[in-house]
Amino acid sequence: MIIVKATKDSEAGLMPSAELLRDMGKFNQDLVDAGIFVAGDGLQASSKGARVAFSGQDRAVTMGPFPDTKDLVAGYWIWNVKSIDEAIEWVKRCPNPMPGPSDIEIRQVFEAKDFT
Repeated sequence: MIIVKATKDSEAGLMPSAELLRDMGKFNQDLVDAGIFVAGDGLQASSKGARVAFSGQDRAVTMGPFPDTKDLVAGYWIWNVKSIDEAIEWVKRCPNPMPGPSDIEIRQVFEAKDFT
């Protein structure tokens, strides 16, 4: 799973430029052509979201926005790659998803065989 971390710009609802949309479209097509793209989406700002906190049987709902941008996700991809090294190489090819500095996190998804 490739996680695009939120920034102050993404949380402010700043939409990507036409150039970035074009570049991301090409990058996504490259992923499809390589046979590794499974899914991917951009997420709206946390001001349009909610969190549900669990404590035993209790549930507490907090409506966005959420203050700690570093803890938020602005978008994601699911890729089917052979290794983390392959994922890293693909992320290095990715256009910067934000107008300023940004981070992309790579996490491995559990598979059924991981539980046996």
